[in-house]
Amino acid sequence: MTRDFKEALRHRRTYYHITDSSPISDEQIKEIIDFAVMNVPSAFNSQSTRIVLLLGKNHKKLWEITKETLKRLVSAEVFKGTEAKIDGSLAAGYGTILFFEDKAVVEQLQDSFPTYYDKFPVWAQQTSAMHQLAIWTMLEDAGLGVSLQHYNPLIDETVYAEWKLDPKWELVAQMPFGTPTEAELFLHDGTHPPEDNIGFPAKREQAWRRHPSA
Repeated sequence: MTRDFKEALRHRRTYYHITDSSPISDEQIKEIIDFAVMNVPSAFNSQSTRIVLLLGKNHKKLWEITKETLKRLVSAEVFKGTEAKIDGSLAAGYGTILFFEDKAVVEQLQDSFPTYYDKFPVWAQQTSAMHQLAIWTMLEDAGLGVSLQHYNPLIDETVYAEWKLDPKWELVAQMPFGTPTEAELFLHDGTHPPEDNIGFPAKREQAWRRHPSA
């Protein structure tokens, strides 16, 4: 990392204007993913996250699948905007990372620890989110522009068939990336100062909550 952890998080942004180039090699991109998979924690050490890196024609194919799927589901008028977003931004990038959670692992934990049965799917999503944030932050620190998309479950079956993936892998998110063409487009909304989202009790024995207005 060229920045320390706090600065890297502060600098992370959503980029929709990206190109089909990368300031780092494919091997370095893979190393970032490997580092996250090896070091990001998971509930019960489940290690349930699965990741697929799509580059070149595979990256383009994903967004063709997405367009074809949505074209069948939305009106022609709505599809115009969707197509423009995909062609002008998501498909225009260098690659896409697919994030999955392995339901076979989750189900095994549910069988082994039935007391927490309902919680394991929730914890799996949290595990995925940590991987997404770690990889997003490291990619941007390396000079890439990134966004996070959610076209699942609409594209799931076609994605499984195209890349011969285990259907037990639940698709959670898609992360297109490429060299950014302009400064950040979206910041955190800035409407809620930190004290609105985190409770700081005056005394140790007082309970605290993450959103005082809840």
